[in-house]
Amino acid sequence: MATKVFMEALSPTMEEGRLVKWVKNEGDPVKSGEPLAEVETDKAIMELVARGDGVLRKRLVPEGESRPVGQLVGVIAAPDENIDALLAGAGGAPAAGPPASGAPAQAVASTAESAGARSVPRSPAQSQGEASAPPQQKTAAPPPAAPSRGAAAEPAVGNGGGNGGPVRSSPLARRMATDRGLDLTSVQGSGPGGRIIKRDIEAAAARPAAARPAATVRPSSGADFDDVALTQIRKTIAKRLSESIGPIPTFYLTAELDLTRASEMRTAATELGDEFKVSFNDIVLKAVATALRQHPEVNAHWLGDRIRYHNRVHLGMAVATDDGLIVPVIFDADQKRMSEISREAKELAKRARERKLKPEEYTGSTFSVSNLGMFGIDQFTAIINPPEVGILAIGTIEDKPVVVDGELEVRKRLRVTMSCDHRVVDGAVGAKFLQTLRRMVENPLMMVF
Repeated sequence: MATKVFMEALSPTMEEGRLVKWVKNEGDPVKSGEPLAEVETDKAIMELVARGDGVLRKRLVPEGESRPVGQLVGVIAAPDENIDALLAGAGGAPAAGPPASGAPAQAVASTAESAGARSVPRSPAQSQGEASAPPQQKTAAPPPAAPSRGAAAEPAVGNGGGNGGPVRSSPLARRMATDRGLDLTSVQGSGPGGRIIKRDIEAAAARPAAARPAATVRPSSGADFDDVALTQIRKTIAKRLSESIGPIPTFYLTAELDLTRASEMRTAATELGDEFKVSFNDIVLKAVATALRQHPEVNAHWLGDRIRYHNRVHLGMAVATDDGLIVPVIFDADQKRMSEISREAKELAKRARERKLKPEEYTGSTFSVSNLGMFGIDQFTAIINPPEVGILAIGTIEDKPVVVDGELEVRKRLRVTMSCDHRVVDGAVGAKFLQTLRRMVENPLMMVF
């Protein structure tokens, strides 16, 4: 019998998908589990796989178009089977959804180079039914772990290097690069430890324009304006952040942290070899995770009629991609060594930009960290990722003159701002969390022993 191909919910929060590319043509033989098409979800590019054997008789959705979850997008049947009734029904209203009886499907992000083994969604909630079985109302996926979406960019702290994010540069160099429209990632630093300084910006600006790396820009048609359809990830960003900034009573706490000892520890660790090399970002992530363990009232979710206090620390870190923001998760971050966090954060950030994350890698965070430090932003406020009750915004690291024991010294300083959901986190609670965070960052050996 014929098998209907539905638009599946390939992520826990997916409501519609854009069919990026058909992998199979009409008339191609298919087997259950084989990829039929690539679908853009609200988070990544995923594979839509066959749920039956036969021939792909009809493709009902053109490449580039979006369809809601549960709508019929194709038909698999025997070569000589009559599917006229199915095609006639496909012209009406969207199907309510594939047969549903279980948990949401789990799919694996498609990779451009892979042609080998692939994970196959196995959930009966997303199985395509037989032609004779009418589609039932889709069961909504439970929201135990809503996806995190911050309001900033990448999971790295300015000047820290590492994690595929920021580069080491002086404040003057950053200002000069901004004035000249230069991308710091394309500039080779000649200062201590590869730090980009004034003369590096001057040298880069003096190069012929043709020799500079081309900036990523949106193509223009030359008309007065260009309308660009929203991607699925951009739609989700708009929806999720609108849900946050309106109903959540938010207040903000800002603190300035001294990174002198963190810098000394980082330098000493680097001298031990690449195995122990960590960035400022890794130190801050570990400090946040450790502070969350000590303040479970911040490591919580607001669920409307109850507050869920998490006993495990799953730290979300905002990563900027070409299409928008995504927040991969470092699970049990408080239990991991700094070097483990460093490796995992770097790998997650890389795969997030390539849109190769699996759904389970970007859902389930209990608290999030976001950053604009690599852009020279001193401080900012990030939008809470519901149902989380807090998010930490990281600014840039700067060398500042400060008074220490009555003497004027130049120290590395970092400003952080915590956004708090006042329904769960009171002012004193948030302040105590930041006190603990300050103690960890300014005395990083506390996180080692």
